[in-house]
Order: sequence, then C-alpha cells, then structure tokens
Amino acid sequence: MNKYTVGNPHEQLGAEATKRNSAHMLPVCDWLSDLPENTQLTDLIEVQFKNTRKGYFHNSAHLPLEKGVKVVVEANPGHDLGEVVLTGKLVELQIKKNNIDTSRYEIRQVVRIATEEDLERARQAHAREQETMIKARQLAKSLGLEMKIGDVEYQGDGSKAIFFYIADGRVDFRQLIKVYAETFRIRVEMKQIGARQEAGRIGGTGPCGRELCCSTWMINFSSVGTGAARLQNISPNPQKLAGMCAKLKCCLNYEVPVYEDAAKKLPSRHVELETKDATFYFFSSDPLAGTVTYSSDPHYPGNLTTLSAARAHEIIAMNRRGEKPDSLEGTSAAIPEIGYQTGHGDVTRFDKAKKKNHHRDRKDRNKHQS
Repeated sequence: MNKYTVGNPHEQLGAEATKRNSAHMLPVCDWLSDLPENTQLTDLIEVQFKNTRKGYFHNSAHLPLEKGVKVVVEANPGHDLGEVVLTGKLVELQIKKNNIDTSRYEIRQVVRIATEEDLERARQAHAREQETMIKARQLAKSLGLEMKIGDVEYQGDGSKAIFFYIADGRVDFRQLIKVYAETFRIRVEMKQIGARQEAGRIGGTGPCGRELCCSTWMINFSSVGTGAARLQNISPNPQKLAGMCAKLKCCLNYEVPVYEDAAKKLPSRHVELETKDATFYFFSSDPLAGTVTYSSDPHYPGNLTTLSAARAHEIIAMNRRGEKPDSLEGTSAAIPEIGYQTGHGDVTRFDKAKKKNHHRDRKDRNKHQS
C-alpha cells in the first residue's frame, strides 16, 4: 500500500473499503525485469500516482530504479511523487499500446528517489483531499454549475490539485477556477472524466464478488453495446447488465471474440430450412454449443427443433440441390455412456459411508440408553 496515500476521499466508504481502494492498480507483469540489458534499452519508466493515474518519465540520471521505488518527478508546476511500476522495454510497448503520441506528450524527468521529507510533505498534501472535495462540491453548487466533483488529487508538493469532475454537457468553469484558487490557495487543474473513470477512482466490489476491473487493471475503456449481450444470449435486464457506474458492464466485451468466432460456424439466421412437410425458420442459437433452434412459424415459437450446426448446413446444401429431407432430425450414432472407472468404486461410495456411520451411531446411542 502506498505510504503517502491516505485513502479514498469519499466519506461513504468505510475504513476497510478506503484502505482497499487506496491500493495500486495491478501493474503489467514485467517479464523482462530479470534481464541485465533491460534497463539499458531505454531510460523510460512508468510511474503510478493516486488510484488510476499513471505517467511516463525519463530516468536521465540513471538512478537505480525498480518496481516499488518512490520517486519525485517533474510536474507543471513543481514536483510530484509517485511509485515506479514498470521499467525497461515494456514501457515503450505500454506507450504504443495506449496510443500516446510522444511528439505531443511531454515526457518529463525523474528528479530523485523520494526522501522521508518528500513522503511527509506528500502525506500532508493528500490529507487535505477529503476536506477540499467536500468544500469544492459546495462551491460548484453555489455557482449553479451542472457538474459533480468526483475526486480531488493533490500534487506531491501540495502546490497544485486536480479536480476530477463529471458533467453531461459542456461546463464554463472559469469563474469556478478563480474561486477554487482563492479558497484553497493552490494552482487548479480541472479534468473531466466519465462514469467509468469515476468508478475506477472510487473503487468497490462488483456483483461477481471481486474488485472492479476499472480500479484494478483496466486503463483504456472501450464502448460496450447491447449487441454484446445479445450475441451471448444474455437476458436484456438493465439491472443485471449495468455495473457500479450505471453503464453496461465492461466484462460484457471479454468473451465477445470467442462468441464471434463460434458464430461463424453457424448457418445464417436468414436462411430457411425446407422439409417435405414444412418450412422452418431460425429461432435462436447457442454458439458455444454449436446448435441452432428452428420454428415452424416465422413469428412465434412452434414445433421448436434444435439441430447441430453440421446438420443445419447439411439440410441447406440439400435445399440448394433441390432436395428436401423427410424431417430436420437426421440419423446419428448413439452416444456411448461414460462411466466413472477410477479404481476406487463409484462416486456414491461417500453417501453409503455416511448412511453406514449414521446407523452405527444410532445403535451406539440405543445401547447407551439401555
């Protein structure tokens, strides 16, 4: 846990939740760290600040930096304090992955390894974040601005604070910046974030029982559509599909490529199956199981029949040749019954043992009573 971070500024979170959410995001696995020439390939390092904020810096002084070291880096203005989470060649790959244009993104320098004095100054600065955020919300409301201050982050030297806000539209906060500067006596930077970024900064536990992905490892957020739920045959229930940010869950996208690949093996939903008795229309599909369900009515479920994708393609090929099968279902080989042959009896032996022990306990109890 970061030594200089006091925790989440949101008072509705308990002490344990604050302690958990102040932990760093899961860093990239530096699988090149044990190579002696790794740090010689580049002097770039990745530094983690509060919650999800990260930055890239040059280690021009060739300080002995490794993962977990607290460093003082250049900021605008003054200096900031963070923790090294990645060094060497993988930093360049991270910059490329995050689509950062190095010609426009100013990569500043690492000043020094943090001293105890630097850590204490950062602790004092971050201790003001909760009080500042509450006061900042009141000031924004008094000016009638349609915005919400989601988080406040002080710079390591206490000379500047970043106010993260959420707004549906464009907000003219020029007057608000002047009020903030006069009230808090600091340099002010306003940064707009979305609902997903706010959830990542606050943290929490998802319905799966694990910490939110946006607060533990996600950096870039891709759009999530309802098509991802339909592709996976997930019930379109808004309460179940929405995450802590009230947006569609990011995890809906995780298995979409697998379903897309599996769906390529299924016949088109616009193709009808012709038999000698009737015409069948696409009703539903299960991409992972490789099955398709057809109905004899194009609008309502009637005489539903589930086929394998191979059987459906076979009937489509027959229809194209002008042939029609007697029925959708074809002959298939019997599936052999799979038994458990572990050499230790069948799996019901535990139930038998339990019954036997129960009978023995009852006999012992009756003997004791007599």
